[in-house]
Amino acid sequence: MNRLNQTFAAAKRDGRKLLCPFVTAGYPSLESTPQIIHAIAEALGPGGGVIELGIPFSDPIADGPVIQASYTQALAKGCTVDKALATAKSARGLGVSIPIVAMVSFSIIFKRGTAEFAKACADAGIDGIVLPDIPLEEAPAIVDTIRDAGLRTILLVAPTSPADRRAAIARLCDGFVYYLSVSGTTGERKELPTDIGPNVEALRAITQVPVCVGFGISTADQVRQVTAVADGAIVGSALIRRISEKSTPAEAAKQAGAFVKELVAGVQ
Repeated sequence: MNRLNQTFAAAKRDGRKLLCPFVTAGYPSLESTPQIIHAIAEALGPGGGVIELGIPFSDPIADGPVIQASYTQALAKGCTVDKALATAKSARGLGVSIPIVAMVSFSIIFKRGTAEFAKACADAGIDGIVLPDIPLEEAPAIVDTIRDAGLRTILLVAPTSPADRRAAIARLCDGFVYYLSVSGTTGERKELPTDIGPNVEALRAITQVPVCVGFGISTADQVRQVTAVADGAIVGSALIRRISEKSTPAEAAKQAGAFVKELVAGVQ
């Protein structure tokens, strides 16, 4: 069984929820990324979560200023798709065993070819692919190709998605459904919307796949609020912001691990 499916199945069996930290490959450096992933995995503990690895690209459509800036810096320092995937492989070499999913623009996959890209991800130790901008009409064939490589697919559902579109997206997800707490871009928010619970429950009514919530989550209290209703909480901008651009690999890993430990306290 895929590591992603195993982790969610074990969490459901044990009555646990998951934390899903997001890191940018190549930020603050390619050398630091495997150490950051390792530190986060240590903070999460066995079966405690999923790591989302952002593959930098030049025109992110849903990412706020913090993640956009991390992408820009990673690209400026020479991060390529292959080098980004190599950071996951290096993290596996450090003993990281929890699931890692890649967040990647479909434009990157299209240029490489879905089958070739999926194989490269599988070879690097990636367990699933988050597709934030996939054309829904083209999605079924793409999802089938990703599944053929042994990977799982995660698609995004927005609060404004019509019911029929939500159902179509949910049917394509076999890793988890990525529910956006707000429409717009990523970034820390002081308060989360009050409709997260009802929207997550509406998704549960149409799919057996786990539902994780992202966008705007930045504190242990917000993680607690989200995991009270969802299977997992995704934290990105708040984590990236706490990693200094000038950090050495060891310092960046320490900063990331310490913040994730704070967030773990909020997991239901």
